[in-house]
Amino acid sequence: MSQRSRVIQLYKTLQYLGREYPVSPEKFRVTCKKTFKNNSKETSPEKIAEMIAKGEYVVKEIESLYALKKYRAMLKRYYD
Repeated sequence: MSQRSRVIQLYKTLQYLGREYPVSPEKFRVTCKKTFKNNSKETSPEKIAEMIAKGEYVVKEIESLYALKKYRAMLKRYYD
C-alpha cells in the first residue's frame, strides 16, 4: 500500500472514530483536519512513515478508550 493511500485511510479512520469522542466530537474533527493539513507539505518518506505510525498509535488509543467506556457502562448496568 502506498503512503498516500495509508494517509488517506488513516484520516478516514480518525474521522470515523472521532464521531463518538467523549469530550467534543466537533473539536476532535477540526483538530484532526488541521493537523493533516499542516503536515500535507511533508515530502520525506521517513518523516511521513513516522507520522503514520503516530497516527496509528492514536487510533489504537481511541479504540481502547471506547472499549473502556463500553466496559464501564456494562459494569454499571449489572453491578451498581
